[in-house]
Amino acid sequence: MTEVIRADALPDPLRDELLAAVTAATGKPAALAAARRLAGGASMESWSLDLRVGDDTEALVLRRDMGANMSAYALDRATEFALLRAACAAGVKAPRPRYQSAPGAAKAWFLMERLPGESVGRKVVRAPDLAAAREVLARQLGEALAVIHAVPVDGLPVIPAPTEGRSPAAEALHQARAVVATLRLRNPVWTYALRWLAQRLPAWDGALVLVHGDYRVGNLLVDRAGLAGVLDWEFSHLGDRHEDLAWVTVRDWRFEQDARVVGGVGSLDDYLAGYAAAGGRPVDRDAFVWWDLVGNLRWALMCHAQAERHLGGADRSVELLSLGRKAAEMEWELVDRIDAIEKELR
Repeated sequence: MTEVIRADALPDPLRDELLAAVTAATGKPAALAAARRLAGGASMESWSLDLRVGDDTEALVLRRDMGANMSAYALDRATEFALLRAACAAGVKAPRPRYQSAPGAAKAWFLMERLPGESVGRKVVRAPDLAAAREVLARQLGEALAVIHAVPVDGLPVIPAPTEGRSPAAEALHQARAVVATLRLRNPVWTYALRWLAQRLPAWDGALVLVHGDYRVGNLLVDRAGLAGVLDWEFSHLGDRHEDLAWVTVRDWRFEQDARVVGGVGSLDDYLAGYAAAGGRPVDRDAFVWWDLVGNLRWALMCHAQAERHLGGADRSVELLSLGRKAAEMEWELVDRIDAIEKELR
């Protein structure tokens, strides 16, 4: 029988584990002052916590593994913790990691500082009190991404990178085919898109940068001044900067604000201007379009994979099940976009 946990009650074994780890790390007694389960998150269990550590109170967020990984290419919590530490040290606007679980924990976790701001995408693109933030947010997203891509890769923990001899684009298609094989479903759109994309691999200058891997509205904290922090680094890897640049423009991340191409909050011109102003290298528009199309394909496949987590019993969740129906939206977008490109070439 599945245990039912109140939204405001951290399970006792987890609470004890957290407090013991924080006490050991600080040498000060730790106590839980408040706990609240955070909504959303298909790959991680998240809690907002207030911990008393000695005479101080720390506002923290817990990220903890769920029952099944969202992707075979996702980082484990220890690697994500180390990566986040390196990113913050390089000036990336992100929550500072604070404490982590001991090696061998049944479900690994870490605690990071809690930053103010809104992360729910539908609220970010519509909330009246964030109207001023949306005016500057696209440019800020470009600026922040340039800082991420400038993080020295030699100071990072070991994270995924393209197989030797493959470009990041070829690696992305290899991974997509692997997911298709795992799903064991027949879908003509996937077959068509994979063939079309493979015939048009973009040029690559050979530079590998830190790629956030899921840079979009919904994985950002936004306050009234704009971008407050970049969250959710579990899909980070070394790759082509265009992958990150294009992901935020995938239609599903606009939350029905389609006129605002960048995450439903702003224009592509503002976004790319911010990227260039903060030191980002010139953008190849053909590569950008290619990675945008790959983004739609990847998200379609991930939606099916999420639904399979529920259907297969690994993680029972109506949210995961509902993602399966969204795949058709990305598949339609792929066919429509490719058709438009083909018409322009005739």
